[in-house]
Amino acid sequence: MTAISIGIIGGSGLYQMEALKEIEEIKVDTPFGLPSDVLITGTLDGVRVVFLARHGRGHRLLPSELPFRANIYAMKALGVRYLISASAVGSLQEQIKPLDMVIPDQFIDRTQHRIATFFGNGIAAHISFGDPVCSELARCLGEAIAHLQMPDIDLHRGGTYVCMEGPAFSTKAESNLYRSWGADVIGMTNLTEAKLAREAEIAYATLAMVTDYDCWHPDHDSVTVEMVVDYLRQNAAHAQSIIQETVRRVAANPPESIAHDALKFALITPPDAMPEATKEKLHLLLQKYV
Repeated sequence: MTAISIGIIGGSGLYQMEALKEIEEIKVDTPFGLPSDVLITGTLDGVRVVFLARHGRGHRLLPSELPFRANIYAMKALGVRYLISASAVGSLQEQIKPLDMVIPDQFIDRTQHRIATFFGNGIAAHISFGDPVCSELARCLGEAIAHLQMPDIDLHRGGTYVCMEGPAFSTKAESNLYRSWGADVIGMTNLTEAKLAREAEIAYATLAMVTDYDCWHPDHDSVTVEMVVDYLRQNAAHAQSIIQETVRRVAANPPESIAHDALKFALITPPDAMPEATKEKLHLLLQKYV
């Protein structure tokens, strides 16, 4: 199969890409099990992409149940070098309103029960992660939104995403703590993806779609499920157009990314000390260096 360089992971509300043509479903098994769902390949304006519903179609998986390693490994196996994530988030700042879009450039990890590395079992690697988002892919996302001129979207370039464990939302004490840290939005999935994508040498960027204010906000209790679902629907419609334009831009001028050589100086274990079974398991990631 021809390698597909652009991948898309859709979160809450974005379970499919309606503009995809020439659709084919692919079941990818990995050394880390099955991904959240079958991967869907197709074309957007003639550009071949692969799409994965993060929580599975029908939203069956809690954030802590997501097979993060299998999801990213499957993308790598198909040849993905650029990964666009679309995710619903809550706002931690007054100026970031429901229906706004945020392209975060930093993360804070508040997860507790996740494996966020491919390595171990005899092979040690320590990636550089000071800048966890690919700035070039994030720039493409921002330029796509500006080009589309969506008057009902306020875009926030940059910002800090708090990744919490879930599935319960924050307490007010936690929400106010994150605000005191200067964080901007909160979600439950993207940091784990970003770490694994960096280890897999895949450029990663997040389109964070605001559905509501987190519980710190005095009006939070007036938010209804119907309101959030409506915001999810509107965000998903916007996201499809934004992703389609971003794909066009990335395909036309694929950017260089610090992620593409992330393992060059990260592998600590000498090749002759690596267990054969682990080397075989991680061959897809190690083949450039071992």
